[in-house]
Amino acid sequence: MIGRLAVRAPIVDPRHHGDVRGIARPAVAARLALAALLVAALAGFPATSAAASRWTGGIDLYRSGVFTTQKSWLWCTPASIQIVRNIVRHEADHSAASQSRYFDYMRAHDRYRIPVRDGTDPAGWTAGFRQYVDSRYRLVASTSFDSALRSAVTNLRKTNLPVGITVEHGNHAWVLTGFTATADPAATSRFTVTSVRVVGPLYGLQSRSYGYDMRPDTKLTPRQLRGFFTPWHYTSVPMAWENRWVSIQPIPATLPGTATTAPTASPMATPSPVPVAAATSQAPQPTASPALVAAAAASAAPRTPAPSSDGAQLATANTQLIALLVAALALASIVLALGVRSGRPRSP
Repeated sequence: MIGRLAVRAPIVDPRHHGDVRGIARPAVAARLALAALLVAALAGFPATSAAASRWTGGIDLYRSGVFTTQKSWLWCTPASIQIVRNIVRHEADHSAASQSRYFDYMRAHDRYRIPVRDGTDPAGWTAGFRQYVDSRYRLVASTSFDSALRSAVTNLRKTNLPVGITVEHGNHAWVLTGFTATADPAATSRFTVTSVRVVGPLYGLQSRSYGYDMRPDTKLTPRQLRGFFTPWHYTSVPMAWENRWVSIQPIPATLPGTATTAPTASPMATPSPVPVAAATSQAPQPTASPALVAAAAASAAPRTPAPSSDGAQLATANTQLIALLVAALALASIVLALGVRSGRPRSP
């Protein structure tokens, strides 16, 4: 197994190589050189493998006290920002004044002119995330459910920041706070999402028995989520995100010194896998919220996702390790050969 390669010193038979004392010092030096080379090779093993070994199955950023119910039927997007802000900044703001301020700001930054009764559009929602939570948030419009889910959990994992998702074809907003997967999305693209954790701000405003939004931090399988996280569609105005799965994701910073304070992730056990296809997300803008139709949940027909096939990152890591080990063994062989040659008995 790579990483557990046993280093054994060569056995020298004195009957073939003369006095053992004559080769003891070179052999020791050779063994030390071999050990040093192997240690150096293993030290150069990609950090992604070390991260994968620490993976415990999933994370959940949600904690008690962060949830807030939207104060108006139109305010699902500002309530979602309030929830995420509470998570990220360790606050406990549940005021209607904050939600009203967020809503006005987002409306002023909408890409399209839509009636107030329809809330805000994805561009406005993105602007709200960037202004009140973290500047790394970007609108992601994906061509498939699978690619949207994979990019969402990957960026959540890499930043420890929640993700906003549009549900009910853009009529409502949820927050993705956690997930479980078969491998660490921060370390490899070869993973399968097995569950997600979601928060819907209508919980508490509607009937808790028959409403659309479930108890905060509800666990769903990807198949169940597919029935809620549906493609964007707005009948009044043709929008750039039509028929795309819209989410507001925190994109990892590419330059040093741009990171912000993030909440601590809580590990969870790994459940049985559910296949999810490889990601092919694009980048346009987010979605918003108005009043919800309670029967929408029952109308969604979940489908089984396709399996993932992207393993380029892991293959590259293995190739690098093998190349380092081969170089180390080659150098060690040269040192051994020189040591044995110098230890041969001299002619009288």
